[in-house]
Amino acid sequence: MRKKITAENRAAMLLEEPLQRVIPRLAVPTVIAMLVTAIYNMADTYFVSRISTEASAAVGVVFSAMAIIQALAFTIGMGSGTNTSRALGAKHDEEAATFVSVGFFTAFGTGIAVMLLGNLNLSGLVRFLGATDAIAPDAVAYARYIFYAAPFMMCSFVMNNLLRFQGMAGYAMVGITSGGLLNIALDPILIFGFGLGTAGAAIATAISQAVSFCILLFMCNTRESTISVRLRNFRPSASVYGRILYNGVPSLGRQGIASLATILLNRMAGTVSADPATVSAAIAAMSIVNRIVLFINSAVIGFGQGFQPVCAFCWGAGRYRRVREAFFFCGKVATLILLVLSALAFPFSGAILRVFRAEDPLVVAIGTKALRIQLCTLPLWGFYVMSNMCTQSIGYGVRSTIISSARQGIFLIPMALILPANLGILGLQMAQPCADVLAFILAVVLMRGILSKMKTMEDSGAD
Repeated sequence: MRKKITAENRAAMLLEEPLQRVIPRLAVPTVIAMLVTAIYNMADTYFVSRISTEASAAVGVVFSAMAIIQALAFTIGMGSGTNTSRALGAKHDEEAATFVSVGFFTAFGTGIAVMLLGNLNLSGLVRFLGATDAIAPDAVAYARYIFYAAPFMMCSFVMNNLLRFQGMAGYAMVGITSGGLLNIALDPILIFGFGLGTAGAAIATAISQAVSFCILLFMCNTRESTISVRLRNFRPSASVYGRILYNGVPSLGRQGIASLATILLNRMAGTVSADPATVSAAIAAMSIVNRIVLFINSAVIGFGQGFQPVCAFCWGAGRYRRVREAFFFCGKVATLILLVLSALAFPFSGAILRVFRAEDPLVVAIGTKALRIQLCTLPLWGFYVMSNMCTQSIGYGVRSTIISSARQGIFLIPMALILPANLGILGLQMAQPCADVLAFILAVVLMRGILSKMKTMEDSGAD
C-alpha cells in the first residue's frame, strides 16, 4: 500500500530518495495532466475543424488570448508555488501559508478583471489577434465564453502549481484531468448536438474549467498535509508580491510573449497571399501544428514539473549538489523523449494533418511541411525546458526570464517579422524552428555559469 505523503516524509522524499525514483513519481501525475490538457486542446481543434477552415482558424486566433490568460495565471502560480516550496524546505510554514492564499485570491481577482476587460470590445479584440473578415464571427463566438471562464481558469492553474510544489502532484492531476475529460465529452454534444458551433466548444471549455476549479479547491482544503486556502492567510504586501513576481515573471515572459508572437504570426499570415482562402488555410494549418507540437512537448513539460519541486525544495534546504544532479538527469531524459517522439511523428506528418482537416488539401499541405520542419528542432527543447524550470525554481528570476522569453519572444518575434515577409508561407513554417535553435544556444550559455556556481558551492562544503 502506498504511503501517505506527510510533511515529514515529504522532506525525506524530496531530499533523500534516489532522483531516478522521486522525479518520475512526481512527474507521472503532471505528465498525465499535461497530456490530458493537450488532448482536450486538440479535441477543440479537431471538432471545430469539422465545421470549416475558418472555424479552425478562429480557434487558433483566440488561442493567443487564452495563452495570455494562462500566462497571467502561471505568473502568479509559479511565483507563489516556488516560494511556497522554498519556504517549506526552510521550515517556514507560516510564510508558505501566506504565499498559498495570496496566490489564490490574487488569481481570482485578476481573472474577474480579465473577464470584464475581454468582453468590452470582442470584435475589435479578435481583429487585433489576427482574425480576418471571414474568421472574425467564429472568433467572437469562441472568445466570449473563454473570457467568462477566466476567473476559474486562472485559479485552477494557480492551485495546480501550489499542489505540485508541495509534492502533491497526484491531487493536482485529479482536478486537471477531470475537467479535461469532461471537455472532450462535451465538445461534440454542444458543437453538433445542440448546434452551437464554435460557441459550443468554448462553453465546453468554460464548464470544464469550473469543474476543475471546484475539484482543485476541494483538494487544497481537505487533503492531509496540504496548505489550505484561507482568507485569514491572505496577507498581501509589497514584499510578498515582489517575491511572487520575481519568480513568476519568467512564466509571463515565456507564455505572454509567446502569445504576442502568435498574434504577430497570425497577422503576418495575412500578408503572404491576396487570396482570403489561402490566408485562412495558413492560419488554420499553423494552429493545428501548434496544437500537435504542444501535445508532444506536454510530456516534457510535465516531466519538468516533476523536477521543479525537487529543485526548489533542495535549493531551499541547501542541497545544491542534488539540484545539479537532478538537472542533468531530467535534461537527458527529456531529450531522449523528444528524439523518440519526433522520429515517430515525422513519417506520419501528412496523415496527422488529414485527421484534423482532410477536407482542405491546402491546410494539409501547409501543415505537413510546417510540422516536419518543427520536428527537426524539437529535441533541443529538452535542455531548454529544464534550464527554464531550474532557474525559475531556484530564484534566478532575471536569467529565467531571459531563457523563458527567448524561444517565443526574443527570437521568434524577429523571425516572424523577417521570414514571412521574405519567404512567404515558407517563412511562417520556418519561424519557430529557427527561433528554437537560437534559444537553445542561449540557454546553454546561461546555464553554464549557473551550473559552475553550483559546483563551486558544492566544493566549498555548502551542500
